[in-house]
Amino acid sequence: MAKDKTQYTCNECGGSSPKWLGKCPHCNAWNTLIESVAESTAPAKNRFASLAKTAEVTTLADIDATDVQRTPTGHDELDRVLGGGIVEGGVVLIGGDPGIGKSTLLLQALDSLQRSGQKTLYVTGEESGAQVALRSRRLGLDGSQVSVLAEIQLEKILATLDHTQPAIAVIDSIQTVYSEQLTSAPGSVAQVRECAAHLTRAAKASGTAIVLVGHVTKEGALAGPRVLEHMVDTVLYFEGDTHSSFRLIRAIKNRFGAVNEIGVFAMTERGLKGVSNPSAIFLSQHSEPVPGSCVMVTLEGTRPMLVEIQALVDSGGPSPRRLSVGLDRDRLAMLLAVLHRHAGVACMDQDVFVNAVGGVRISEPAADLAVMLAITSSLRGKALPKGFIAFGEVGLAGEVRPAPRGQERLKEAAKLGFSVAVVPKANLPKKNDKAFEGLTIHPVERIDEAMDVVRGL
Repeated sequence: MAKDKTQYTCNECGGSSPKWLGKCPHCNAWNTLIESVAESTAPAKNRFASLAKTAEVTTLADIDATDVQRTPTGHDELDRVLGGGIVEGGVVLIGGDPGIGKSTLLLQALDSLQRSGQKTLYVTGEESGAQVALRSRRLGLDGSQVSVLAEIQLEKILATLDHTQPAIAVIDSIQTVYSEQLTSAPGSVAQVRECAAHLTRAAKASGTAIVLVGHVTKEGALAGPRVLEHMVDTVLYFEGDTHSSFRLIRAIKNRFGAVNEIGVFAMTERGLKGVSNPSAIFLSQHSEPVPGSCVMVTLEGTRPMLVEIQALVDSGGPSPRRLSVGLDRDRLAMLLAVLHRHAGVACMDQDVFVNAVGGVRISEPAADLAVMLAITSSLRGKALPKGFIAFGEVGLAGEVRPAPRGQERLKEAAKLGFSVAVVPKANLPKKNDKAFEGLTIHPVERIDEAMDVVRGL
């Protein structure tokens, strides 16, 4: 980069000289010239100046606010996670492991948007145009009119966006883009941050919705600086085991919709297809009830989902193991202590393994009751009755606390044909509600009560 011009200014009289002198040429004082950066006569123009729009101070009541307009992408599950569709001028960051289906899903979404009359642009930095065309043929998107630009230089991408004015543009991926204003390599922190800032500014100024594809680190966090998450409007994570055909999209941040919303997709030969009833995936198909299995209703964003919790209790050695997949391991140790102290079920000398079926992760404490019932069922070798569900948080004193939005959970279970439910007393629905027909609900206040109810079944 060009070196800033310097000048020498006198401490005594303020006169300036282009080079250092022992005596000031203006006031003849000795050793008073100090080096400083020469002030430019040209007006200063920051490259982010257009981001700072001038606005007067106004009160909230006087601001005319309307709901943002949304454009559906043609994929219900993606729209659900985005909060209803793409927002004009919105910037979405989508991250996920390599090969999980980010580019596939975005190409399908762009094709649906283009067929509905929207102008689209797909900027690929990782593949050539021919590779993108091959993928579109493989996905069965024959005759697709999506515009493709194979380019990684930021200034050319911005010029193309300015010239073509698309309604939505995908940058795949932000880690390959570089700006001429910086000398560092593409993918470095400075380049990623600078390019994302310029693209965000372009989206806000022109109204083009921009989707940035981001790489993830080995730990699963978005690669590059976390500042990338603060710049954009929406952050989506693409999750899923590459060995499984199911993929989950989770919203981590969304300025235009609910956060922690989840979308479920199935990977097929013709790309990703939305799964409208995900409960069917997370329930394993047993012809008869088996010991150590309990179904619970978990909430993912606004959607109640039925998930099967499986437990296996086996005789352990002198140091028994506690392992959990999809649930917090520390919470499992705590639940085993509560189970021993307040329900008299001892697992001190047993190995305990707990798993949430289907690769789903459950972070909410409403799974406590189902986990404890599954562990007890496996230890005793007795299966829970057919059509049984349970949910509720269990405290250290052995009390069963209510789960948020319990009525919705019960409605989902009744809709899917479950017949027996053990729930916290505070989640008991009002009588004579037709939504819960065919579902026998047992309210409990303590964990020992829950164990007695289950033994009676």
